[in-house]
Formats: sequence, C-alpha cells, structure tokens
Amino acid sequence: MVVIRLSRGGSKHRPFFNIVVADKRVRRDGRFIERIGFYNPIAKGGEEGLRIEQDRLTHWLGVGAQASPTVERLVKQGAAAAPKAA
Repeated sequence: MVVIRLSRGGSKHRPFFNIVVADKRVRRDGRFIERIGFYNPIAKGGEEGLRIEQDRLTHWLGVGAQASPTVERLVKQGAAAAPKAA
C-alpha cells in the first residue's frame, strides 16, 4: 500500500519533516516515491512552516494512497491558513 507520511530530517532538537509518498513497508526515513511538501514545526516569524503541493496530494489520494493521521491534520491546518480568494 502507498502512504503519504512525514519523513524526519534536521538535527537533534531541530526537527524538519518532508511530506513524502512512500510504500508502507519502507522505514520512516527510507526510500520514497515522491516528495510533495515539507513541515517545519519550529518556523519563526516570516519563515514558511508548511508547504504542500495540492495538485500532487490530490493525485496520490485519487489513485488510492492513504494519508497518515498527522498528514491529514496538516492538510486541514494548511487549508485553514491559506488565504481565501476574493
């Protein structure tokens, strides 16, 4: 099964996560199919804390990939924070 999940990067006490599409059997930080965004939980001020390529997310969900609960929460958070078109 294909899953959309977080892959940890960064250094000790400074986490940084890539949002990746990967096979469920592969370890968390191992090989992935595609990187579709990132999440920086310690972003400050003007730094971008979350970016998700919505078209790729929609594609992968459309072909049957399952998002992890954390990624689902981040997608909702990103949609709420996105500026509304007038």
